[in-house]
Amino acid sequence: MIPVAYNLRNLTVRKTTTLATAGGLGLVVFVFASVLMLANSIDRTLGRSAQGDVAVVMRKGSDAELVSGIEEQQIGVVLASPEVAKRPDGKPDGVGEIVGVFLLDKLGTDGVSNVQVRGVPEDVLAFRPSVKIVEGRPAQPGTDEVVVGKAIEGRFKGLSIGGSFELRKNRPVKVVGVFSDGGSSYESEVWGDVHTVRAAFGREGSVSSVRARLASPSKFDAFEASIEQNRQLGLEVMRESDYYEKQSEGTRVFITAMGVMIAVFFSIGAMIGAMITMHASIANRQREIGTLRALGFSRLSILTSFLLESIFLAAIGGVLGCLAALAMGLVRFSIVNFASFSEIVFTFEPTPGIMIASVLVAMIMGLLGGFFPALRAARMSPILAMRG
Repeated sequence: MIPVAYNLRNLTVRKTTTLATAGGLGLVVFVFASVLMLANSIDRTLGRSAQGDVAVVMRKGSDAELVSGIEEQQIGVVLASPEVAKRPDGKPDGVGEIVGVFLLDKLGTDGVSNVQVRGVPEDVLAFRPSVKIVEGRPAQPGTDEVVVGKAIEGRFKGLSIGGSFELRKNRPVKVVGVFSDGGSSYESEVWGDVHTVRAAFGREGSVSSVRARLASPSKFDAFEASIEQNRQLGLEVMRESDYYEKQSEGTRVFITAMGVMIAVFFSIGAMIGAMITMHASIANRQREIGTLRALGFSRLSILTSFLLESIFLAAIGGVLGCLAALAMGLVRFSIVNFASFSEIVFTFEPTPGIMIASVLVAMIMGLLGGFFPALRAARMSPILAMRG
């Protein structure tokens, strides 16, 4: 076998072409890794909103809270189920909430976008202990005060402490606090008193959904059966984790498909660039190839050597692309969730698996781009190569 050091020296000697080709491959890896990181963030952001022991109850046939409606008197029936856990004060551990969307002007850019508002009862923080008020104070029950999620604070007009906006015409509300929830999708919502939100959207006497914390996750099947078999209720039950998985499906598929299409087109260009670089390298190294053949190195050794060189080149590009993609972790990206038609803020969340897969993709592109130039080098006649 030809020593690997020979291939590494060739890459360092031709710094300009090496960096140019590695940069092209790195761009593909950057796009590929960024898309995977964003898709991972969509899953994680919505997944963080779910708790394993919580069930979501909605109107039968509804695929999202936004289009669901449950009569207020049915909340007590749902939470009276024996599978629902009890709080220390003996009350059932559950909440009835109402969800709506409204338009707000975006800051820093032209245009408007939908923001999701959630009407919550006064004991919502007892039901969701992971939610923390990080600035200001909680909204007072029965008032026109709201708190906003950390992810959308300052991204829309009026969504900052002390600001105000209209949920509906002639229904102004005031922001008194900012809350966080470990990066969940709740951080892209506005929370207000359930009665205030209900009145603003004209949905008196109903809520969008009921969330119930079960005594244990194993109680879900019994709880589901007791609710869905009661035909008078007309409700259906889902695990909260399953609900948010469905909510993320459309957005995740769209982002992944669009990113993969872009990466495919970029990768074709990158492979052509790698092929041109390797062909040029072979043209400038004909005498070296002839000398190697004269020294007794086989065609297979030369083929393997040039393939390794192309793979090394691609690996350099892959590492550069991954490093650039890691910097995207500082960027916040907002997109309209197809399920709720409201804007949700995501980050780019890397994992070791994504980084490894991205470098492997680069190496595969290097293998494919370098195969034909390597085959040309292996087939070269030693005598003609020496003359060249």
